[in-house]
Amino acid sequence: MSRLRVDWPSCEARGLCHELLPEVVDLDEWGYPIVRGEVTDELVADARAAVRACPRLAIRLVPR
Repeated sequence: MSRLRVDWPSCEARGLCHELLPEVVDLDEWGYPIVRGEVTDELVADARAAVRACPRLAIRLVPR
């Protein structure tokens, strides 16, 4: 399993991570990501796509 980490100073609340990985990422009222838990093995490919899609490179996938 892995986890998503958010680089808060870099994040601009665009919400792409939520669009690509709604199973793990919710958005707060301002559009900033709330990571709800672990990235399961089944979701690793989607998590990597969300990391690559972030325009500010504000999220990363890290091993648990």
